[in-house]
Amino acid sequence: MAATHRTRDQTPAVVTLGTSGTTPGDVIAVARDGARVELSGEALGAMAAARRVVDELAARPEPVYGVSTGFGALAVRHIAPELRIALQRNIVRSHAAGLGPRVEREVVRALMFLRLKTLASGHSGVRPGVARAMADVLNAGITPVVHEYGSLGCSGDLAPLSHCALTLIGEGEAEGPDGRVRPAAELLAEHGIDPVELREKEGLALLNGTDGMLGMLLLACADLARLLTSADITAALTLEALLGTERVLDAELNALRPHPGQAASGANMRRVLAGSGLTGHHQDDAPRVQDAYSVRCAPQVAGAGRDTLDHARTVAARELSASVDNPVVVSGRVTSNGNFHGAPLGYALDFLAIAAADLASIAERRTDRLLDRNRSHGLPPFLARDAGVDSGLMIAQYTQAALVSELKRLAVPASVDSIPSSAMQEDHVSMGWSAARKLRRALDCLTGVIAIELCAASRAIELRAQRLRPGPAAEAVVAAARAAGVGGAGEDRFLAPDLASAEAFVRDGSLVRAAEAVTGPLA
Repeated sequence: MAATHRTRDQTPAVVTLGTSGTTPGDVIAVARDGARVELSGEALGAMAAARRVVDELAARPEPVYGVSTGFGALAVRHIAPELRIALQRNIVRSHAAGLGPRVEREVVRALMFLRLKTLASGHSGVRPGVARAMADVLNAGITPVVHEYGSLGCSGDLAPLSHCALTLIGEGEAEGPDGRVRPAAELLAEHGIDPVELREKEGLALLNGTDGMLGMLLLACADLARLLTSADITAALTLEALLGTERVLDAELNALRPHPGQAASGANMRRVLAGSGLTGHHQDDAPRVQDAYSVRCAPQVAGAGRDTLDHARTVAARELSASVDNPVVVSGRVTSNGNFHGAPLGYALDFLAIAAADLASIAERRTDRLLDRNRSHGLPPFLARDAGVDSGLMIAQYTQAALVSELKRLAVPASVDSIPSSAMQEDHVSMGWSAARKLRRALDCLTGVIAIELCAASRAIELRAQRLRPGPAAEAVVAAARAAGVGGAGEDRFLAPDLASAEAFVRDGSLVRAAEAVTGPLA
């Protein structure tokens, strides 16, 4: 397992890779926080031992896939020793064939670190110096330019990883620590890193992994965990603003259907609602026996999302302990396998997109209820100051509905698709990279949806507070949101800046921190 040295605020400062994998926190620390990467003596020894196996096989006349043959459909050709350096260099050049917008820096750093994790396991057969060079590139803050399109999620994330390998050999373009894109050779030279001359199997070993998919899954798991807690908070605020009943959140009721996620979301909502003077008034001016599904079933929907997230984390944990490459060095031999297929990751990524879409859908329904005078139990239409003169949050809900519609489109699974490649040698692919890319967009949309519910619920609570006092957690959230630039009730104004401030308030965790200042840690 990776050894981690942490700073006072618990952000890893140095991550040391061994032979048995790493942790989600360490991947995120390297990807997002720039933690330094080191290789343990154990890892360097394992790589050297595996390299001796490759060198021995390379000296034999018999062809060995990845060592002395071509690749994919071209694996039938035996490559002479004098051409093998060119073979490894050429696979990097030819496979660096991505197209489209640049992939985010954090994703590229995650996939590089995860590829290095597999190299460090001692099953890829690369020289220790190749791994050291990759660590040096990460530590220098050099980020290869990787493009949106080029991976089918099988035989690894080939084009994205190839663009990273291209930087290692001093070719192509990369982003420096200052954010400028420049020739990779210049950046390597500035940081005293020698370009790598690849030998037998090394080019292939740098390309043949599911690291992009896994990196994006780990980042998404961290983001969705925060959004699920955020959604519990905004759901509780909406319940308060609608004068709903908190009795449906009782632990005893949740225990009748013992899903762990439901119990966690119900507990979060109870803690946010503690001490509220708004709840329990559902029998007042407009009596109702029970609240609408979007309010009453909030823990069931968010809880199902939590359980889906737990499944995805289980998949990710298994992948973090895996060594994904083809061929691999095991028991003194180099052998082919199919472990590079991205199906396990693709399914999990698609599953999370479905959960995100439904979480957004129920949040939008709650927002619409707050804005509709016929269902809001005494709130003004659209939470406007002077309805008719003012439109309030009418069009904010339009924006929210557009985001939910986009989320539904993004929830269509990518992993059910397959387009054969490499002259039918690679005749079934996972499309896991595509699943990961759309999940990142889905979580951006979900952030906006929760932010708009926050705008509506906080404004409604302010309006209610003229007569009834909300709970301490709601007061803390509303105060923090206002301090962060999320405007409250009043006459109409340019609304987009309010929504942008609310989105940032949700995205950076400020919403959760504001609630937890009163409730203590939430699940």
